[in-house]
Amino acid sequence: MRATIEARRELGPEYEAALVESFVERLDQSIAHRVRAEMHAAGAPPHPSAPPRKKSGNPSIPIALGSMGIGIPLTAIAATEAGTAGLLLAWVGIVAINLAHAIGNRRDRGRD
Repeated sequence: MRATIEARRELGPEYEAALVESFVERLDQSIAHRVRAEMHAAGAPPHPSAPPRKKSGNPSIPIALGSMGIGIPLTAIAATEAGTAGLLLAWVGIVAINLAHAIGNRRDRGRD
């Protein structure tokens, strides 16, 4: 994140969107890699053999509440430490996680 912020300072605001997109892509890849490593370490199969059971309730509620819970302190830290660029990066990351969750839910519903 610091490298992205430094690059933004050097390149200027016209490259901000590209830098944010690049950062989010690297963040997504890093998260996916860590999740796969944790699952492998736990001995979980790469793909579940049986379809997951449906849970009652809306699965988006914990994601939304978690986003708000982490968004408040992250906003304060990012704005204080990195200014507008840091604030933007923090919220783009939160939005990306929520979008990934929503797209995943939409795909899962399409299989039912």
